[in-house]
Amino acid sequence: MSEEVDGNLILAEALKDQGVEYVFGIVGIPVIELSVAIQQVGIKYIGMRNEQAACYAAQAIGYLTRRPGVCLVVSGPGLLHVIGGMANAQVNCWPLLVIGGSCPQDHEAIGGFQEYPQVEACRLYCKYTARPPSPKLIPLHVEKAIRLATYGRPGACYLDFPGNILTQNVNRGDVFKYSFVASPPICHPNPDDILRVAALIMKAERPLVIVGKGAAYAGAENEIRKLIEFTNLPFLPTPMGKGVVSDLDKTCVASARTTALLDADVIVLFGARLNWILHFGQPPRFSPDVKFIQVDICPEEFHNSTSAEVSLLGDVGLVARELTTKFVQKNWCFPAYSPWWTTLLEKCKKNRMVVQDSINNESTPLNYYTVLHNIHRSIPEDSVIVSEGANTMDIGRTMLLNTLPRHRLDAGTFGTMGVGLGFAVAASMWCRQNAPDKRVICVEGDSAFGFSGMEIETMFRYKLPIIIIIVNNNGIYGGFTKEDWPSIQESQDELALANPPTALSVNTHYEAMMGLFGKKGHFCETIPELKEAIRASLSVQDHPSIINVMINPSADRKQQSFSWLTGSKL
Repeated sequence: MSEEVDGNLILAEALKDQGVEYVFGIVGIPVIELSVAIQQVGIKYIGMRNEQAACYAAQAIGYLTRRPGVCLVVSGPGLLHVIGGMANAQVNCWPLLVIGGSCPQDHEAIGGFQEYPQVEACRLYCKYTARPPSPKLIPLHVEKAIRLATYGRPGACYLDFPGNILTQNVNRGDVFKYSFVASPPICHPNPDDILRVAALIMKAERPLVIVGKGAAYAGAENEIRKLIEFTNLPFLPTPMGKGVVSDLDKTCVASARTTALLDADVIVLFGARLNWILHFGQPPRFSPDVKFIQVDICPEEFHNSTSAEVSLLGDVGLVARELTTKFVQKNWCFPAYSPWWTTLLEKCKKNRMVVQDSINNESTPLNYYTVLHNIHRSIPEDSVIVSEGANTMDIGRTMLLNTLPRHRLDAGTFGTMGVGLGFAVAASMWCRQNAPDKRVICVEGDSAFGFSGMEIETMFRYKLPIIIIIVNNNGIYGGFTKEDWPSIQESQDELALANPPTALSVNTHYEAMMGLFGKKGHFCETIPELKEAIRASLSVQDHPSIINVMINPSADRKQQSFSWLTGSKL
């Protein structure tokens, strides 16, 4: 106990004691020695190429494991680069701990290297920010940051470490010790509220269940599947609620989403929020008379945007289990031949027929639907699907189906682009330890890929067999064909005036990046080429693959009844 230890080792051991398994980051002054100490205590350190990507990876690990991943960054610009990632974790409600090095305290206020008010800068984006005043107190703040990141509504926390604190030596016996942060306490629903909810559902003529990302994070898939199976209630998943109940289940009415939302008279929200993704629960996307039943662990979410008929504070899995018990006691299920089911099934069939021609149309240049359909048919059913982009992600939600929970990661509640490759790195690291035969398929728009494309080097360095499929339409939303592009480029006008803001370079060979590592990528313009590229990539086990598939720059999604984002009428 008389051994002297420095702040670097104290911090690394405190993280280890709290069950941290992964740290993602980029090192430099003053955290190089800290990264070495992190590895020495047995925590996996993954060096990334961009701080934002590192922050996205750390929060994805938090979502997959329910224990915060850690993002380690340098002072000043390094910390500022992760603020977008911290905000994404906070809005997405994913546990994250960011650790930032900072200017030595004796250099503050006199122009120290990369000096910046980091604790204050992070406060808007976190649940908890702090700078331990002494190495002896580091474990106290680590414990609190882990606890606040996971308890209640999960989110981001930030701890700041001046260089002099990290290098300061103290007696090991003087270091405060704090116990391991256990899993968050489970909140049990009010029995009277369970009875009210069961009665409302049984009286409903057009009930609907919406399964949100909160249900996936809670690990409530078994309870919700039993509820849906017994009651025969139609359900819709939110984007990252996909797979809690299989997209292939007969009760999934995702193909009739607009009709289901508009005409339902009672809607149960399992860990889903009435934000922009669900059009705020308001007309014209919902009936003015619809009754909402909210199930959430955060009471502040109740009555947001729209008043709920019943607000159930409790663990999603426990609520689903209690409701199932009530329905079993009543021997109640929703009739399969009800007018509501007839309407939903007819709409599902009609909408599938609308896109079937696009699915069947393999003429070049290709369209979104046939590309995404054939990706779905070519990859293993249990793949973890990471997706981002505009139409690539939105159409992909309907075409790339999930049968397992927490197997879809995308731009999420904050609509953040650039998350894809960081999420894919995290998912692949998780698979390596927990499901080594599972594949991570990262489906990117060409614009989205550009945010963090150099993370391909990270994937090679750590031998991650991620398959990156770039759906390339030469632009943001859309670009030019190779026939039309020369007239723009050869224009006598200033290119910064002539090039449309949404246009990117035509037929860029992103797959050629594989050549940087002595490998070959795949450039595809036809469906047979795409299928063969996926087949070949699935055989690779020790490095990533890039498949660059060209589609029509003017390809679009099917006609929508409403704008995808319901605009303000003010």
